[in-house]
Amino acid sequence: MDPRILLIRDWLERDLGWSPTRMEPASADASFRRYFRVWNAAGATRIVMDAPPDREDIAPYVRVAGLLAGCDVRVPHIDAADAARGLLLLEDFGSTHMLAALEAGADAGALYASALEALSRIQLRGLVAARELPPYDRAALEREMALCPEWFCRLHLGLEPDVADAQLFAQTVDFLVREALAQPVVFVHRDYHSRNLMRLEREELGILDFQDALAGPIGYDLVSLLKDCYIAWPRARVESWVEGYRLQVGAIAAGAGPREFLRWFDLVGLQRHIKVLGIFARLWYRDGKSGYLGDLPRVLGYVRDTAARYPELGEFSAWIEGRLAPGLAAANARALGGAGR
Repeated sequence: MDPRILLIRDWLERDLGWSPTRMEPASADASFRRYFRVWNAAGATRIVMDAPPDREDIAPYVRVAGLLAGCDVRVPHIDAADAARGLLLLEDFGSTHMLAALEAGADAGALYASALEALSRIQLRGLVAARELPPYDRAALEREMALCPEWFCRLHLGLEPDVADAQLFAQTVDFLVREALAQPVVFVHRDYHSRNLMRLEREELGILDFQDALAGPIGYDLVSLLKDCYIAWPRARVESWVEGYRLQVGAIAAGAGPREFLRWFDLVGLQRHIKVLGIFARLWYRDGKSGYLGDLPRVLGYVRDTAARYPELGEFSAWIEGRLAPGLAAANARALGGAGR
């Protein structure tokens, strides 16, 4: 009796003449959007995006889909859109995302080659399109990292930062923002990782969840993919992929040698993972979604590793090791215990 489900059925049948014979959830999402796979009598399938207009806006999705299609990458074709009701009817890319393919034993080298090649097309061919996107500016970068003290430190770890903690965190945020803003500006998907890349035919990958795209640092999407919050790879392999990608996009990374490009990658990754600590905790405490808590140790591991690699972050690294890392296992146990009741 979900009123949004009834609305979807009415829209498909009356407005589109696409009478569904079957409908089931297609994927989970970290936002208020929901996705459903629908079948018609002929056996054809489509995906319905349900984005309640009081919580989500489908206009950015439609706009960014067009920009990405212009970069010659695969995004779902939009068959129909109803902005007033917050509904989209989309091409169905199937149910096998890159992470599932990797976990099933697919060739990681081939899949990552496809993902990196698609990303290079977005960044190289999307330079003009990026001018149509909002900037990934200081305000956005700071706002994202501000989620960590509130949701991860206070609510999840039970750690109330003191004045010295707050000052150190503010200094680290300022350093990371300055480093991010010094990078070449490109089209940034903002969530380019293994759960948003769908395995299609001939090792091609379809791209999802791009509606929040901004114009920002060249290293951001690369680190989202190679320091994925859902799967980790040995450092040596990651560095090899990073160097190969630097050579692919030499036109927009001109002048950056291997060391500088790797620094860009690592430091914008630290910004991202500090943000994700806050987001994953918020998804539990605000939205009741416990599925991301199990990924917190991997994300914190990225934070610890990067902070330890750069002398400028020595004090922050010591703070992470002394104040945050020791409490995560117990915090997760408390939260997951509560989620199971």
